[in-house]
Formats: sequence, C-alpha cells, structure tokens
Amino acid sequence: MNCRIRSKVAGTMLALAAALSLVPLSGYSDTQGSQRRGDRRDDRQGARDTRQTGRDTARDTKAACKAGDDSRAECRQQKRDVKQDARGAARDVKRND
Repeated sequence: MNCRIRSKVAGTMLALAAALSLVPLSGYSDTQGSQRRGDRRDDRQGARDTRQTGRDTARDTKAACKAGDDSRAECRQQKRDVKQDARGAARDVKRND
C-alpha cells in the first residue's frame, strides 16, 4: 500500500514539475532591460555619427581656410573649434538633452 501511495505522489510531483516548466516566466525585466540597452546603443551611435560629421566639417573648414589667406595657426584653431562644437553636440545626443 505504501508503494502505491509513493508512486502516486511521485507521479503527481512529476506532473506538477512538467506543468510548471511549460508555464512561461514573466519577461518584463528582460524586455525593459533590452529596450534600455537598445536606447543606449542608439544614443551612442547617434553621438558617433555627430562626431564623425564634425570631423568631416572640420577637415573641410581647414581646407577652405588654407585656400584663403589665413595663417596656419588660425586654420588649426578654426578646425579645433568646429570639432569641439561637434563633441558638445554629441554629448547632448548621448544624454538626450
């Protein structure tokens, strides 16, 4: 008699374990975390794109300055100013300001 009760209890426990393994677990934290990571990736990529655009613009600014009659020091300073402005814009993009 004890053997029958043990087998029924074991069978019930096995069925319960199988049923619990089929129930989907709550995915809220995974979904929210992946959304936040995706948002940060998008922000970083936007900041990278902004800095790259600033580099290209700075290069063009320096080339135009060199073609003119400005001194090399003035051209370097103009390039630095353009790149610094791009860095500031990239920080704003990254921080979502």
